[in-house]
Amino acid sequence: MDDRTTRERIVSRLRSEPATPSALATAFGITAGSALSHVEHVSRSLEHDEEQLLVAPPECRDCGFSAFDDPLNRPSRCPECKSESIEEPAFTIE
Repeated sequence: MDDRTTRERIVSRLRSEPATPSALATAFGITAGSALSHVEHVSRSLEHDEEQLLVAPPECRDCGFSAFDDPLNRPSRCPECKSESIEEPAFTIE
C-alpha cells in the first residue's frame, strides 16, 4: 500500500517520465481538472527547490499553433484555426 498523497505520487511520476493531465487522471483515479490543479500546486512548491516543472505546451493538431496564453491549461479550441483538435500539455520535473 502506498501511503503517499496523490500529489506526492504525481511528483514521483513526473520525475520519472512526462505525463499529460489525462494520463495523470487515469493513473491516479482523479479528474483531469484535479490533475491540473495538483500540477499547478507542484509548480509553486518547486519554485524554492533546485528542480523545476517543465511544460510542453498544448498544440493544435491541425495548424500547429502552440502559443496559448496559459500552458498549464487545456484549451478547448485553437485561436488561430478554431479547431478543437488540441494536443494536451505534457509535464515533467527535472
